[in-house]
Amino acid sequence: MRVEIRYNFWTVLVVVSVSIVTTCVLPVENARILAIQTYGGKSHWNFMSALLRALTDGGHAVTVFTPFPEGDRDNYTEVDTSNILPLKVGIDIMTLRRLVGNAYTLVSLNMEIAKLNCDNIYNDHRLTDLMAKGLDGHFDAIVIEPGLPSCMTYVAAGTSLPLVYSAPMPTMWLADRRTFGDVPNPAAVSSILARHAVPKTFAQRFSNTLLTLFAEAYIALRASTTKSVVDDGPKPYDTYDVPVPPSIVFTNGHYISDASRPIPANVVNVGGIHLKPPERIPKDILEFIEDSPHGVILFTFGSTVLISSIPDHIKIVFLETLSRLPQRTILKYEGVMDNKPHNVMIKKWLPQRDILVHPKVKLFVSHGGIAGMYEAVDAGVPVLGFPVFTDQFRNIDNLVEAGMAISMEILSVSGDSFYENIVELVDNEKYAKNAKIASELFNDRPMSPQQSVVYWTEYVIRHKGAPHLKSQALNLTWYQYLLLDNI
Repeated sequence: MRVEIRYNFWTVLVVVSVSIVTTCVLPVENARILAIQTYGGKSHWNFMSALLRALTDGGHAVTVFTPFPEGDRDNYTEVDTSNILPLKVGIDIMTLRRLVGNAYTLVSLNMEIAKLNCDNIYNDHRLTDLMAKGLDGHFDAIVIEPGLPSCMTYVAAGTSLPLVYSAPMPTMWLADRRTFGDVPNPAAVSSILARHAVPKTFAQRFSNTLLTLFAEAYIALRASTTKSVVDDGPKPYDTYDVPVPPSIVFTNGHYISDASRPIPANVVNVGGIHLKPPERIPKDILEFIEDSPHGVILFTFGSTVLISSIPDHIKIVFLETLSRLPQRTILKYEGVMDNKPHNVMIKKWLPQRDILVHPKVKLFVSHGGIAGMYEAVDAGVPVLGFPVFTDQFRNIDNLVEAGMAISMEILSVSGDSFYENIVELVDNEKYAKNAKIASELFNDRPMSPQQSVVYWTEYVIRHKGAPHLKSQALNLTWYQYLLLDNI
């Protein structure tokens, strides 16, 4: 009997020991990350910068090529590319509407810009010298912002390193099929080119289908002809017809800002990762807010769109309407303003995040940039949106669906409609109530966006790129994907 007991004891001990060993997950420590910001948009960089800060705070070392240098810090080294990447900051609103006013010009222009960026990035000897030495052995993962041409991912070609996508929009930029293998069903999922959050009507589903088909076909056509149209022959990075598939994709998405949709296993939403703890508001702005008996409206179009470039007749509509309100308005304005209303403060730069969380802020008037939308949602502040281009229409419409926003067309706005919508959003308590509900939903997560970035980056490093997360659809031709070979 005593021997049997001893045998059972050792059996249990061995089983427990084996279980502990086999279930133990080895930590990834001091990983070396190479990051490349491929687009000169400040809002795009703000998203990647937040990802990289999460990684350095997690103990990993980052080397980044960026056109927006912030200064080196512990475990963080920058290579300044501001002299080779054209920056997209402070653009005239009418120029934006002319350049990206329809789906064709928007997609075409973005592909041209991305191709130019590829030329600039991969002709930079600082990067090519690094690549020539071999990235394997020097780095553990690569982080890039993907673009429409496949050349953006060339840095990862031929390496065994996990490729991490930093996608600064709630969805991938028109490249779902080429990136993940799967195309979202246009009957239920809006194209990023669409102006609605969800295709509800027949007309919306029809137009959404056309936009989805156009984007997929046009991108594939442009990619196939790139090698034959370059002036001096194709470069090495032009020879990749499809992008290097990512091991993991971090999107600037959340289900409060983008309708629920099927996503592959290697897509992680980390919308709001750029949000930092609020800091003290500058004294003059703080006094202007706190001395307001009826609250304050924050009016800004972010870093990309110049409010000062709005046509004069629309500026007059805005200013005359704001002067009629009991609330004070803080307006980001880049020029000199004549006849400024007494209840309006203008600044060339504003601490947007810090102002929005002040309890006296009643309304946010915005162009619908995704970073500002998350700041408004986090603060629980209603939004009056004037979307200008790209994803901004969908961003605003998603908040309309959440019951915390109203959307308007900036080039046809009238004084009466502007005034009525402001009064509706400020005085009707349902918008503030819905904004608070949206804030609760936004912040109710199993882990913070920063923790998600660190965990999943370490995961794909630990599991050698985690190929098991990628869709089988990546291995299919377009006709196999559509089952045409089965007909």
